[in-house]
Amino acid sequence: MLVLEIIASRLLAPYVGISLETFTGIIGTVLAGIAVGAAVGGRLADRRDPRTMLGPALIVGGVLTWLSVPIVAVLGPLLTDGPLAIVALTTAAFFLPAAALSAVSPMVAKLRLERLDDTGSVVGGLSAAGTIGGLAGTFLTGFVALAALPSRPVLLVVGAALVVAGSVATWALRRRLPSAAVVVVVIVSGLLVASTTSPCQHETAYFCVRIEHDPDNPSGRNLYLDRLRHAYVDLDDPTDLDIRYVRVVRDIVAGMPDGPLEALHIGGGGFTFPRYLGATRPGSRSLVLEIDEELVRLNRDELGLVTSPGLEVRTGDARLALADQPSDSRQLVVGDAFGSTSVPWHLTTAEVVAEIDRILVPDGIYVMNVLDGADSEFARAELATLADRFAHVAIVLPTDGVPGDRAVNQVLVASQAPLPAFDVRSDGRVLRGDEAHDFIGDAMVLTDDFAPVDRLLFP
Repeated sequence: MLVLEIIASRLLAPYVGISLETFTGIIGTVLAGIAVGAAVGGRLADRRDPRTMLGPALIVGGVLTWLSVPIVAVLGPLLTDGPLAIVALTTAAFFLPAAALSAVSPMVAKLRLERLDDTGSVVGGLSAAGTIGGLAGTFLTGFVALAALPSRPVLLVVGAALVVAGSVATWALRRRLPSAAVVVVVIVSGLLVASTTSPCQHETAYFCVRIEHDPDNPSGRNLYLDRLRHAYVDLDDPTDLDIRYVRVVRDIVAGMPDGPLEALHIGGGGFTFPRYLGATRPGSRSLVLEIDEELVRLNRDELGLVTSPGLEVRTGDARLALADQPSDSRQLVVGDAFGSTSVPWHLTTAEVVAEIDRILVPDGIYVMNVLDGADSEFARAELATLADRFAHVAIVLPTDGVPGDRAVNQVLVASQAPLPAFDVRSDGRVLRGDEAHDFIGDAMVLTDDFAPVDRLLFP
């Protein structure tokens, strides 16, 4: 069940993203399945011989584990964002396999309980064994399996192991093999999941990745991570910036003094802006902090990334890497890290902003890309967090304003020195000074102790 629970997040990511709400929906659904399965399994174990049900329960759990893949593939594209969509999708795909597998434990307990004097040791032993199995499933899945294989093969193996275990249990307890009808159902289910097309061209430990050719530009490539287009890369022209927020960052940096820059980039994506900086400001040196090593490899293999002393990449969590950066060492820091649709919360807080301030030279600039919509509660809170540390802040909103029904890129700017004049042309509307503080209003300052990014994004 814990293997299924962990893999569920990867299966859902292309359709509903990865957020606190996603994990909440998965955990809640699996817990509901556990409760129902344990109750039903216990009642059945009291009314019928558990020897006749234990093997079939494992086989049914394996088949339903397989079927979660095509269920997500069929229903995922039909659902919209939000908690209700997440709960609906997780319930359709993962409630029944969790319930079927949870029915096994009370059946085993019934078989093991020969005397009332042994009740405590039997129940305690089964609980301990289940917990140890859960730990093994969690560690092997999170640290080994999903780091080496896509989620579908892992789920296929787990379902097959359950079917085999159920067949062995059926033979051991009843000296019978599964019926021909069961064998047919198992084969059809296995073929169904094996033939289900993944929306991912590549699946990393963090993202469902697609790289699509630009039909209007033979050298253009669009990089999609989970549901969103995260980068555009022109293999022949690093100055071709097709995405609006990247052009906004370009225009902000254009207001800085001429010459090469020492830059730190939090989040790699398609490495579009570090390449642009190297092409337009020769001698610039960029260090990119990217958590996903496989994404870096894909950039090298398919998006023309070439690392050099002028463009270095360090893989790992950016929050940890910031502590290793020298003070007063960077003129520019660009924050562009995303976990699906939101900035990871631990990169949004006052504590991380203080680290960035330490790394910047006195007149250095921090530019941060965020996604938000409607009342921009997260963008306002993040700008409040920047204003709590930096003397000067600004935000660039879309020219037509922030829509109420979807999130858009909003670019935040902060510095201890007065911000340079910059012209974002037709790509946005700049709020600075009193306008920026009016935009902040009564927004909260985010801290390591309390940074409810998902709630602010999806009130």
